[in-house]
Amino acid sequence: MMRKNLRKYGSILIMICITIPGFVKLNAQTLSAVLDSATIESQLNSIHQRTRVYDNFRAIRDDIFVKMKGNVLDSLEGAKLEIALLNSNMIERNFQIETLNSDLSRTKNERDEAIRNKDGMSFIGIQLNKGVYNSIMWFVVLGLIVVSVALFLLFKRAHIVTTQVKNELATMKTEFEEHKNNSREKYEKLVVSHHNEIMKMKRS
Repeated sequence: MMRKNLRKYGSILIMICITIPGFVKLNAQTLSAVLDSATIESQLNSIHQRTRVYDNFRAIRDDIFVKMKGNVLDSLEGAKLEIALLNSNMIERNFQIETLNSDLSRTKNERDEAIRNKDGMSFIGIQLNKGVYNSIMWFVVLGLIVVSVALFLLFKRAHIVTTQVKNELATMKTEFEEHKNNSREKYEKLVVSHHNEIMKMKRS
């Protein structure tokens, strides 16, 4: 019976010894495949699952560590390149944004200038709003109308005064002619009368 059990356990032990190397080899092949193709996180998870802790130390084969180190450094280098590329793209995008903002600002200024030109007019070299310009024009027109009316009234008054003066002058000339004629007649009569008086004195 004892021999039978020893044979049985011996057979099991031999099977285990034969199976373990194959399992380790298979496990190593699977881990190598993971290290060749998986992400860093998957690689770390795979190593964590396939290794054990002994006295607070995790035993990792040197070739796996070297492979993992190379993968990490490659990933870091790739990440650095990607970060540099993203920074370059970000700088280019910022430049494009600044250019677009500058173009937008210039476009707004041109639009505002166009609106001002549309709503304004140049008057004696001064840019004025159309409302102000219209107000000034109406004020000038009303001023010209008032001045025209005032000049017309002054002209009419001057014409009336001139007509009156002419009439008065004509009247004075007429009166002067009458007075001159009367004076001449009186003088002639006086001369005749004086002559008659002289003649009378001579006769007497």
